[in-house]
Amino acid sequence: MGRSYFVDEVVGQYLSEFAATKSKAFITGLLIGQCSQQRDYVLLAIRTPLKEEENKSNTNYSSDLSNIDEEWATAHATQVSRMLPGGLLVLGVFIIAVPELAKEIQTTLRKLVFSVEKSIAKKRLWNISGEDGSDRVALHLCSVTKKIICRTYDVQDPKSTAKPADWKYQNGLSASWLSLECTTNANIHIPLPATLASHDLEKNTRNGLVRWAKQIEEAVFLINGQVKDEDADLLEGQKKSTRGNMPSATQSLDVRVLMQLSRNSNSRSTATVQVCSGSINLKGALKCKAYIHNNKPKVKDAVKALKRDIINTLSDRCEILFEDLLMNETPGKKNSEREYHTLPCRVFAPISGSSVLLCDYKFGDETAGEIRERFLEMLDQAVQTEDLHTAEEMNTVEINPPKELQGEMPQKRLTKEMVLLKLHQNIGAVIAVAVAISAAAFSFNYFSD
Repeated sequence: MGRSYFVDEVVGQYLSEFAATKSKAFITGLLIGQCSQQRDYVLLAIRTPLKEEENKSNTNYSSDLSNIDEEWATAHATQVSRMLPGGLLVLGVFIIAVPELAKEIQTTLRKLVFSVEKSIAKKRLWNISGEDGSDRVALHLCSVTKKIICRTYDVQDPKSTAKPADWKYQNGLSASWLSLECTTNANIHIPLPATLASHDLEKNTRNGLVRWAKQIEEAVFLINGQVKDEDADLLEGQKKSTRGNMPSATQSLDVRVLMQLSRNSNSRSTATVQVCSGSINLKGALKCKAYIHNNKPKVKDAVKALKRDIINTLSDRCEILFEDLLMNETPGKKNSEREYHTLPCRVFAPISGSSVLLCDYKFGDETAGEIRERFLEMLDQAVQTEDLHTAEEMNTVEINPPKELQGEMPQKRLTKEMVLLKLHQNIGAVIAVAVAISAAAFSFNYFSD
């Protein structure tokens, strides 16, 4: 028996509107929701944004599926995954196409499913567990007959074949979600080895965050001040409404995170002395949010969703800052002894009129209009300025290179290719940024109110 996908009716309306469009032979996009052992939930469908040249002409009308830009689609999926709070992920892809393309659809869908998952997985600092499930959905909607074909692929198996799945619409699905919120302190010290070859800032930061992520995985989580058994019902002892098992409206659970010593603290240390010429220090408070569907939720599922949001939000902020520095690097710039930058802070906004909030990250000089434009371009969601909620965070980054590397930044230490959707300009084009990063040691300090 295949998987079952319970889909908010808003998603059905969204897909139907595009199916009625006659100016395009096909439209691709992403499906966003939550996985569980019994069933999956789809909250949102997002079409792949048009390229700048497609906005200027009608070249998007093509009966050849080989014209789908896989790199563009996967870059969009990677950016969208940053905007998802804990518990939500990219569940798969969809194609709305004319009947003439039916024979090519499944091959194209399979290719997109695996490409999207591979792109997103490269950014993760945590691993998919056996309980998560590795099936991703591939949805085909015929724009003429309105027939839906729903299949899944196991993305952990490169030889996976399509399996049938059920696609069921449900009214008000986005209203039955529980919110978990917490603020946790981060104090991460990442040494930079003296060897020049190891001074890749992004690589060293990621290695340090991987070690920190393991500490988050081992942390103790208090839900409404209590330690609960991981297999216990999350809502046990909570107030229920008169409508069956539904909780009181938009119930939010407060969570505290208690970091603990490593479980191997009693074992003999294997630490070695390492010569370092600098360090990266990340300090401050992270405001985190996760969602879980109200279908007999377990404590372990809620805690897992919040853990991943904590890990993702810090990792994403660092990555966005690196991209910003690379994109705005001045050739031949002289390095001062110390520079200061700001990490982007988190901005939440509701989607499709539901209580579920998605997020974006903004730098201090960005306006509400730019954030609204990015929600529209990335998520195809129009949000109002008054609905934008910025987390009360003050983020400072201090760059302090070692004395021997001060002066002009060498430009031929390392070349890195990056393909991304622009964060500070119109998402009308994908850019390939080839930037040389010096073998320098930096010191980052992240502060929070």
